[in-house]
Amino acid sequence: MIQAKSLQASLINKCKQNDPKAQLELYDRYCHAMYTTAFNFVKRQDVAEDMMQEAFIKAFQKINDFDGKVSFGAWLKKIVINRCLDWLKKRKLRIVSIDDEHTGITDEDDWKVENTVTVGQIHETIEQLPDKYKIALKLFLLEGYDHQEISQILHITEVSSRSQVFRGKNKLKELLKQYNYA
Repeated sequence: MIQAKSLQASLINKCKQNDPKAQLELYDRYCHAMYTTAFNFVKRQDVAEDMMQEAFIKAFQKINDFDGKVSFGAWLKKIVINRCLDWLKKRKLRIVSIDDEHTGITDEDDWKVENTVTVGQIHETIEQLPDKYKIALKLFLLEGYDHQEISQILHITEVSSRSQVFRGKNKLKELLKQYNYA
């Protein structure tokens, strides 16, 4: 594990010196995961590939800003997500901020999905949600971001993030029940 971190640190240092072989190796290590992240947001193969490529270009241009406080993968994933959100915004997607007055909403709700439901079916169901809930829910459930991080990414308050995730989960639960998945 320590050797792998040392190797990655060495690769990043070489990338900071514009070493194309090191850039290619980092690309090879992360391209599949970053493509998957991009595809989760844009749902188009060609656009996901473009978003991933643009994110790598930006990452290599800004590699000197990488300070190692988070893992390289986490840093790169944030760039990918931001590129995807920019693309979605250009397509006139509006992420609606909910008033801060909606307090007291928790994320804790107990419900289970049937064992026969596939991940693909859940992804398809998430895609049917209104955009304002879909993006927050994807960031929370699929990408593992917390509400503070979601609020920073979407430029909304943490309360709005909690509200959007909570409401998105409830709408998802309703749809899953309609399809007899929950």
